[in-house]
Amino acid sequence: MTVFQKIGKYVGIFLKYFSLVFFSFVAVLPVVSCVITAFKTDTEYQQTNVMVLPESWLNFDNFVQAFQKANMSKAFINSTIILICVLLISTFVGTQLAYVLNRFKFPGNGLIRNLFLFASLLPGVAMQVAVYEIMYNLGFINSLIGYIIMMCGTDVISIYIYIQFFENIPTSLDESGIVDGASYFTIFYKILLPLVKPAIVTSCILKGVGTYNEYYSANLYLQDKKLYPTVATSLYTFVGPLGSKYNLICAGVIISLLPALIVFITCQKQIYSGLTSGAVKG
Repeated sequence: MTVFQKIGKYVGIFLKYFSLVFFSFVAVLPVVSCVITAFKTDTEYQQTNVMVLPESWLNFDNFVQAFQKANMSKAFINSTIILICVLLISTFVGTQLAYVLNRFKFPGNGLIRNLFLFASLLPGVAMQVAVYEIMYNLGFINSLIGYIIMMCGTDVISIYIYIQFFENIPTSLDESGIVDGASYFTIFYKILLPLVKPAIVTSCILKGVGTYNEYYSANLYLQDKKLYPTVATSLYTFVGPLGSKYNLICAGVIISLLPALIVFITCQKQIYSGLTSGAVKG
């Protein structure tokens, strides 16, 4: 190995680890600044920059004010109801639709798949006028049920995840079930659905994160912020024309992160196994 090759090798190693450290720092920096700001008083926040440590780490007044003034108890209840309903309905409908599209060949099967692909390529903002008009005509504006139905209808990616999993499950399992006298519903629920659990975990993670963090649609369709606040919309209580209280906003952000952090810690084994199986079978 020549001198230039050695230099090139060491430069490549340096750039690799430097880029990892740099982008890790960029990703962690906003979280660190948010935690620091959440413990500052109004005076501290106005007189110091975001990276100056607070005088006391035992100042929980911001968290109490954020939870009470933003009505976060009601927001957590609404977000939990929306999240559970959306995940259950999306999983129930998406798995069955993927099963039909994968296992049954009928005229229009390819057209339906292409329409789903076309819908996934369209930007959501471009369809908001038509979606809003549909929601308004159906009386779903300012309705929790209407918002849940709308969120269930935007799950194209999960359907493709389920289709990919079904394509890796041999059809011999279906044939064995039919020979034993099982119906298509029995084959789906008793044989195939348990095998699709990794795909369900993967799609629920993607769908759950998007639903929990959704602000634009929640702010647009759930217009009564006192009756239908969500975790995302409640954080904007402290934003106004006379200034924003970012110390309270950061405290609310940390409070909103706690449920997701608890779920991740308790279910990380299932989450990692689901994502790994999804990568292998996809």
